[in-house]
Amino acid sequence: MAYRRKLEKDIRCPLEYGLDVFGGKWKSRILCVLSDGQLRYSELRGEMADVTDAALAMALKDLAGSGLVERRQYEEIPPRVEYLLTDKGRSVIPVLQHICQWAGLYYRKGAEGSGTLARCERCDYRG
Repeated sequence: MAYRRKLEKDIRCPLEYGLDVFGGKWKSRILCVLSDGQLRYSELRGEMADVTDAALAMALKDLAGSGLVERRQYEEIPPRVEYLLTDKGRSVIPVLQHICQWAGLYYRKGAEGSGTLARCERCDYRG
C-alpha cells in the first residue's frame, strides 16, 4: 500500500513550491550530481555521502514525480536503471548554483566566527 498524506500540501506561493520540489537534505545534492550527466543508481549512490538507500530512493522518486529527473529502466540482465535530468531539472541548476554562492558568502560555523564550506565540485561556487 502506497503512502498517502493525511493533509494536502498548502502551497501558497512559487517560493514554497520551489522549496517543496528541490528542498530537503538530498534533492538538491542529487540534482547537482546529475548535472554532469546520467548515472546508474550505484554510481549516484557512490557520489552521495552518508545517504541511506531508502532516503535516496525516496528522493529520486519525488524528483521523478516532480518532473525534474527521468528514470530510464533497461530490460536486460542484469537490470540497469539510469537517472538523468529533464529540461525542467536542468533549469533549476543555475538557481542551486546561486544558492551555493550565497551560502558560501554567509555561512558561519557555530559561534567560532566565519567558517568555510567545502567547495562543491559540481557548481561554480568560487569560495
